[in-house]
Amino acid sequence: MTDGGAGTWEADVLRALRDLAAVVGPALAPPGHHERLQSLVDAALDAFGSKACSIALLDADEQTLTFTVAAGVGATSTVGLQVPVSVGVAGWVVSSGQALEITDVTQDPRWAADVAEQTGYLPRSILAAPLETEQTLIGVVEVLDRDASRPGAERDLLMLSLLAQQAALSVESARLFTDSGRLLLDAVATAGGTELGSVARAMDDVAADRSSPIDPDLAELGSLLARLAAAGPAERRLAVRLVGDVLEYADGRATP
Repeated sequence: MTDGGAGTWEADVLRALRDLAAVVGPALAPPGHHERLQSLVDAALDAFGSKACSIALLDADEQTLTFTVAAGVGATSTVGLQVPVSVGVAGWVVSSGQALEITDVTQDPRWAADVAEQTGYLPRSILAAPLETEQTLIGVVEVLDRDASRPGAERDLLMLSLLAQQAALSVESARLFTDSGRLLLDAVATAGGTELGSVARAMDDVAADRSSPIDPDLAELGSLLARLAAAGPAERRLAVRLVGDVLEYADGRATP
């Protein structure tokens, strides 16, 4: 095989690797991520004495909400349902960033009965709160027909907002994990796997070239990890301990 042929073959492999990085990204989410979201809506169903509870997440273009997990009446029909952000109570909450309580949906113009009909359940009341990180809104959690007569029900909107924070943390951590894996694959393809320094430099290039840029801090972290691979075992062990301490601290702050 000629050098030109070898070069073409290598270029094809690198293009395939970059394509793979884009495709496998969603599969890199931490194990148990979906189960944690499901456990949150299951817990909310019991805590609020409600008929149904669900979480919907914004798509990458922030134009559509997709119901990812649900519990209670109509759960099976709700999961996978897609709604434009311009429609319904969920769309209003994620567009405004405000939590909302509606005691009679038939009297509220934000209520979209045709969307509810697709789930097979028409509620009377709704509690809804946005899933929000420090950077952006990423979705909404809804509780349908809660038991408003139970003790402590007057604090339900606050409780739902706290649950929404936990759900947002779970989604954000899964997305960061996914992006970091995709970034590493893409950077290796960009660098051609020639040397660690090339991978480190490619981290910044990949992040800068994306239509939806990866967090600059994440790109810098990937670059540091590539350089760390060339360090000695003592330095790597120290880095592992330091990262572990930071994550323990972060987990402690996230615990309500």
